[in-house]
Amino acid sequence: MKIVILGGVAAGAKAAAKAGRLLPDAEINLYTDDTHISYSACGLPYYIEGNFEDYKQLLVRSPEDFEKKGVHIHLKSRAVKIIPEAKQVLIQDLTTQRAYLVEYDKLIIATGARPVIPKIKNVNLPDIFTLRKIEDGIAIKEKVQKSKHGTIIGGGYIGMELLEALVKQNVKATLVEYAPNIMPVFDEDISRLILEQLNSINKGRFEILTSELVTEFSGDINGVKLVRTGTGKEFNTDFVILCTGVTPNVEIAKDAGVEIGITGAIRVNEKMETSIRDIYACGDCVEENLIVSGTKIWMPLGSNANKEGRTAAINACGGDEKFPGVLGSSVTRCLNLTMSMTGLTEKKASALGFKPVSVTVTKNDKVGYMPNVNNITLKLTADYETGKLLGGQAVGAGDADKRINSLAAALLAGMTVEEFYNNDLTYAPPFSPTIDPLLNAAQMLLSKIMPKD
Repeated sequence: MKIVILGGVAAGAKAAAKAGRLLPDAEINLYTDDTHISYSACGLPYYIEGNFEDYKQLLVRSPEDFEKKGVHIHLKSRAVKIIPEAKQVLIQDLTTQRAYLVEYDKLIIATGARPVIPKIKNVNLPDIFTLRKIEDGIAIKEKVQKSKHGTIIGGGYIGMELLEALVKQNVKATLVEYAPNIMPVFDEDISRLILEQLNSINKGRFEILTSELVTEFSGDINGVKLVRTGTGKEFNTDFVILCTGVTPNVEIAKDAGVEIGITGAIRVNEKMETSIRDIYACGDCVEENLIVSGTKIWMPLGSNANKEGRTAAINACGGDEKFPGVLGSSVTRCLNLTMSMTGLTEKKASALGFKPVSVTVTKNDKVGYMPNVNNITLKLTADYETGKLLGGQAVGAGDADKRINSLAAALLAGMTVEEFYNNDLTYAPPFSPTIDPLLNAAQMLLSKIMPKD
């Protein structure tokens, strides 16, 4: 059995490790154009922030670790073309530029995603970065440590994490977001709350500009010096980090005839099989099933990638494993403010044809007389006609994420608001009020859904 894997990091590395354990006698080869094989890309902002000094702590497995398990790793090796009819892949060695063909019985595509580079004048000036690979993190950290001001373009998850990183490194930051709100994946009222809460703890350390489009960078061969926006704003900066999203690397799959889904990522079934026999795909290059609505979503997260890589490997090795999809669960932090969500927002639920009703509550995350008590704001959404829970959002300095984790389990079980309200959540003064904020929200939501006959 010859198994070829294209791409590493989370999905590809997971697939390689699992396949090596399942079929120790198989010939397994992984090809990646990266300089590392298995690492935590999600940890890069925290490396820049200074939580740890050695980037090697982000490395999960080395090529030598894989070789000991009989898996052959080929770094700086780019897959150029897949030839399904011959079951071959054309590989280019990026060091020698030599191109050669490799044969496969089973192929796993884990080509990931790449940063979106916006159309901004002079976007290729020195000291304008993206953050995707280990080398990116090293370069940004080195620049941060000798700078006074940094600019972040984009107010999504990575933008928020990098805002915290710059502040913690005593670098004044300007974050520019094109949308009217930062964290636009949330409902607008929650996004506005996030901005309000961040500004309340600003203390002159950063500035957040919304509804602003960066149109031009100015500088010279020594680096970017100035940022200019469409409304005429100008400000000096020492460096820029582009956090304007990522796009799936699907070109090689599309060229081979693999079907691309409605999200623009590779379409796969529950077994991670593509439209071409013996070709699987996983990770940031594939779309997922959104369990709550049964629709398709593209959600490039390391947690999803690991599960998908495992599923692809098991099935490529002759097993029968299914990956049912995702709930859209996510979490991040910026300056002790946690932002978390799962399932559908009210806006998304409405767009998908549901009749959503929502409630928003702000409560203490534990009993008020306990030390370190903090507020959290919860927004809970359900379908008016069926009473089925659809999703939730949580923001606050308190334990917002654990409420979303509880809700995610309820969404997976397909619970109604009434069923969830009867949930027996834990209580003790250091952990929760006597009635958890989640149950407060569920009780309020019960009064808004369609009464039963």
